[in-house]
Amino acid sequence: MPQQNEAMAATLEATGDYRILRRMQPRRHLLDKDGSKTRLGILIDLETTGLDATRDEIIEMALVPFEYGLDGRIFEVREAFSALHQPSKPIPPEITKITSITDEMVAGKTIDPAEVAAFVAPAALIIAHNAGFDRKFAERFCETFTTKPWGCSQSQVNWKSEGYEGTRLGYLLAGCGLFHNGHRATDDCLATIEILARPLPVSGVPALAKLLEAARQPTCRVWAEGAPFDLKDVLKAHGYRWSDGSDGRPRSWYIDVGEDRLQAELDYLRTDIYQRDAEPPVVRIGAHDRFSVRC
Repeated sequence: MPQQNEAMAATLEATGDYRILRRMQPRRHLLDKDGSKTRLGILIDLETTGLDATRDEIIEMALVPFEYGLDGRIFEVREAFSALHQPSKPIPPEITKITSITDEMVAGKTIDPAEVAAFVAPAALIIAHNAGFDRKFAERFCETFTTKPWGCSQSQVNWKSEGYEGTRLGYLLAGCGLFHNGHRATDDCLATIEILARPLPVSGVPALAKLLEAARQPTCRVWAEGAPFDLKDVLKAHGYRWSDGSDGRPRSWYIDVGEDRLQAELDYLRTDIYQRDAEPPVVRIGAHDRFSVRC
């Protein structure tokens, strides 16, 4: 029957009128090792009771280790760590609708931070598909996450330049001709690894290679402190975000750019915003701090 189904799918695809999505089959062995230097990465995914890392709680954690080369090739996927956790309050109905995780499923379940710390300790890199979300929760749960460099498979691959119109996990997976059971932590981790392992359609290199290249480069955070209030919409349209100062950071508009864009950004602020020879504060951020509550 599987062979018959595949034959029917191939027939439909051959007409040019159909695109077929196949269920993703998680792979443990992706490439034969060739003696090149490898490192251990961990793909993390969290399901939580909400979006606020200072108030909401983790209800599921998955950590999937994988062995990768410095050039971005992924060789092996190792055994995952996966656990549920009972929060202090009932899981909101809208979260259960998204994740299918119920109060009954997490009743009496806990995640041991010490066990997580030991599992994460050998990793050279932590990756999440939206690291700006997952890292904040992970660091509050286990201090070991603060000691690791992080990468983001959503924002640190230029998916648009590779022909993709979106960055959501399900959309990227569909671009590979696959689908999976989304919004469960381990399944999302395995899907992300599959995407990162595949050659990109334009550049031809594994998506992980582009992520590693971006993660290795420092980011420059430029603070437009003291910018005129009436230019706030101009700054926002230019890509600046607002920090209200409640987390210890400056109360100011800011933008993150690569070092190659830093001088142009400073020139823009001096010419279009301050209209004088100002020196906006600049903070350089590396992979150890990027996406963290510290930034």
